[in-house]
Amino acid sequence: MNIPFNKTYLTGNEQKYLGAVLQSGKFSGNGEFTRKCQQLLEQKYSLRKTLLTTSCTDALEMAALLTGVGPGDEVILPSYTFVSTANAFALRGAKLVFCDSAADHPNIDAAAIEPLITAQTRVIVPVHYGGQACEMAHIMSLAEKYNLWVVEDAAQAVDARAGAKYLGGIGHLGTYSFHETKNISAGEGGALVINHEPFVERAEILWEKGTNRSAFFRGEVDKYSWVDLGSSFLPSELVAAFLLAQLEATEHIQTMRMKAWNTYHAALSILEKKGVSVMPHKPHNAHLFYLVCNSLAERTALIAHLRKKGIAAAFHYQSLHSSPYFASKHDGRKLPHADRFTNCLVRLPMYAELGVEGAERVADEILKFYASC
Repeated sequence: MNIPFNKTYLTGNEQKYLGAVLQSGKFSGNGEFTRKCQQLLEQKYSLRKTLLTTSCTDALEMAALLTGVGPGDEVILPSYTFVSTANAFALRGAKLVFCDSAADHPNIDAAAIEPLITAQTRVIVPVHYGGQACEMAHIMSLAEKYNLWVVEDAAQAVDARAGAKYLGGIGHLGTYSFHETKNISAGEGGALVINHEPFVERAEILWEKGTNRSAFFRGEVDKYSWVDLGSSFLPSELVAAFLLAQLEATEHIQTMRMKAWNTYHAALSILEKKGVSVMPHKPHNAHLFYLVCNSLAERTALIAHLRKKGIAAAFHYQSLHSSPYFASKHDGRKLPHADRFTNCLVRLPMYAELGVEGAERVADEILKFYASC
């Protein structure tokens, strides 16, 4: 039997909740299921305010609007990330200042951020790769020192923590993804987390196409009007219904994923002797498991070997600072760690139903590959 790279786990309640939406006749967003999802996220993760969005990309674009960045402003973010992190701020005309990854982890190198801060810097965007936390205490201290906003890209980090706090709930704003590749899925979907109280009212307005429609439905105004710029960021009730079934099963999903993750780590840590870096056993949410090979050629051969055995593995991000779109705009700084992860990092299959047996099969094939090297 082949092992796919990813497979969405179905809890059994998705169809029930979708049926309830169809029976209600209320399909557009901001209905009962939307509110239930938002309340669950806020209560479970101690978040001030959440708004469901059609994607994490939309949540990031809302964050860019809320922080008010525009031409002449600078945003510091990792080069090793998905393009949505950058697009959200580039679309507002901000200058992107890419930071290198840490030497031992794809996360942004927190120690390299301060030298990049200028009088034009407005926002820092840490990305919690693989659900493992960036150095948020240091990043928040820089934000306070230089009067900057922090937007957490926690697309991969639902249900992950930094100490007692959940990721996405530490910066002024946070963003989650519920894409089908994520632990908790709605096919497509996301959420904006608003941790800075003064942003809450405006976030609702942006979310509702620039109107005060939400306030109207709460009876706070006698009619709703166009009061700000905004867009159609909220998902349909069908998306929210599917998501609620997933959110309610978070503990079960995470337990299954953790078993696969722990199996990988126990079996593959021996590869450190061959120079292969294994994803560190730091707090995480079992979103993914990766190895960092010794070279691009080695990674290419490993992925090909696994493919022949019916196992789907994949490389990940291509450094944005050297991308076709941005290379000519980059200031020329070398970002060697981001480039190393671009060339050498390989992601292994990871999903709830992979289980111990599936992870053992993948690990066994990887060990056979390195035994033959």
